[in-house]
Amino acid sequence: MQRVRMYVDGFNLFYGIRERGWRRYYWLDLHRLAENLLRPGQRLEAVRYFTARVEHEPGDPGKQARQNTYLEALATLPAMHIHYGYFQAKPQRCHNCGAAWRAYEEKMTDVNIAVELLGDAQDDAFDSAVLVSGDGDLAGPILAVRKRYPAKRVRVAFPPSRSSVGLSNAAAAYFTIGRDVLRDSQLPAQVTRADGFVLARPPSWA
Repeated sequence: MQRVRMYVDGFNLFYGIRERGWRRYYWLDLHRLAENLLRPGQRLEAVRYFTARVEHEPGDPGKQARQNTYLEALATLPAMHIHYGYFQAKPQRCHNCGAAWRAYEEKMTDVNIAVELLGDAQDDAFDSAVLVSGDGDLAGPILAVRKRYPAKRVRVAFPPSRSSVGLSNAAAAYFTIGRDVLRDSQLPAQVTRADGFVLARPPSWA
């Protein structure tokens, strides 16, 4: 059996789904998604999920709570590893009116994915990898894996509304995750943690 690991660019996947207006698919079971993307003769070894804790937004006070609930639900899944980056404040100013505000930029996800992908390849932890992202900056790590470990394959699974020519050219194969796969890869409405606490799907994600 061919060993497979999946690497998920969390915000790239989330915003791709959001751009399609598919809010009902936010409650995504990443382990099940990975298994649904396997080919015959493949076995899932692990899923690595890369994200960052969102900042509080006055216009959306429940945003942090929804993310926390989802992250706790993901933590109950088998072979799941969550890797955290962070958000960095970036001062912004309107050149026309002079108004100033603070925006936030996610940092470290690309680096974390590259480190884990190359590290796992070096450790011979997979035969085939699936990268879920449309970020062209990740073409470099894929090419490095191909050069250093030519027997290993990296496929790219583009989130909805996302694509990259660089990733397409670097990968052994690529495809777009469709609506049917997302629909068939949802967590149950309630997920129970090891301590018995029940996590419920956020109502706004129904």
